[in-house]
Amino acid sequence: MTIAEKKVVDFHYTLTSEAGVELDSSREREPMSYLHGAGNIIPGLEKAMEGRAEGDQFEIQVQPDEAYGARNPGNVQRIPLKRLGKVPRPRPGQVLGLQTQQGPVQVTVLKVGRFNIDVDANHPLAGQVLNFAVEIVKIRDATEEELSHGHAHGPGGHQHG
Repeated sequence: MTIAEKKVVDFHYTLTSEAGVELDSSREREPMSYLHGAGNIIPGLEKAMEGRAEGDQFEIQVQPDEAYGARNPGNVQRIPLKRLGKVPRPRPGQVLGLQTQQGPVQVTVLKVGRFNIDVDANHPLAGQVLNFAVEIVKIRDATEEELSHGHAHGPGGHQHG
């Protein structure tokens, strides 16, 4: 069986930066699971998975436009500290969830001043070239429920609680 639309794929990966620094890995936990063709993983990685078989191992370099996009300088903003409400004083590097007119957004704290805070709403990996070392562990047909929900269920996939 090969990877195609409506297949659930379990895979291990190690993600490294362009400089070779490890950013994330599934090797010490359950494999990642996703529903192929549903946009559950970054486009560049999903395209590289197409047609692969169980046991395949490969490396792929994904450019920013096929991953988390380019960094947008407009996503760095200064907001009043009082907008955070009763949240304890944040620290640089901390990730916060903010409610915006477009809905909830995760931001990284860049700088904390006396009255304001500078935050970056870009994805932490935006603008970066990503290197993946991938091992395909298992491929199976998606269930009707997974197809209707648009994602894989079970270990490494999405859990409904």
